[in-house]
Amino acid sequence: MSLVRWNPRQDVMPYSTDVLRMQRNFNRMVDNLFDGAGWDDERSASVWNPAVDVEEREQEFVVRVELPGVQKEDVHIATQGNILTLRGEKKQHSESKESNYHRTERSYGSFQRSFTLPGSVKNDRIEASFSDGILEVVVPKAEDAKARTIDVKVR
Repeated sequence: MSLVRWNPRQDVMPYSTDVLRMQRNFNRMVDNLFDGAGWDDERSASVWNPAVDVEEREQEFVVRVELPGVQKEDVHIATQGNILTLRGEKKQHSESKESNYHRTERSYGSFQRSFTLPGSVKNDRIEASFSDGILEVVVPKAEDAKARTIDVKVR
């Protein structure tokens, strides 16, 4: 007589794959519901968060935002203390009556992103540029926020 190692997952495996498949389908359905997919009205385009990179340099912070299809007139930048707020809207082009859309994946709508920058900044010296769908905001650091080196004297 030989010993056979018992594997409890092997005995329930045919059932567990069905359960896992059902769980994945349910999760996909719920994700689509809350992502706005399946809505036929403007609610599907109400939330849009563009990708952002925040870089800290020695003298300044640089914030780059991907805004393809957004006009510079539709972007607004505000600061309060060390909080930088970017607002804007990506407008949907009007659909022509002759065409039938089979799939629409591009996001439209308004967005607002706020970032708390470490340390204090010079709000009156902020510069912004917009080129090729990339918004670049340069926020200079205040003197007290810049890194300083301190020499240690040996006695």
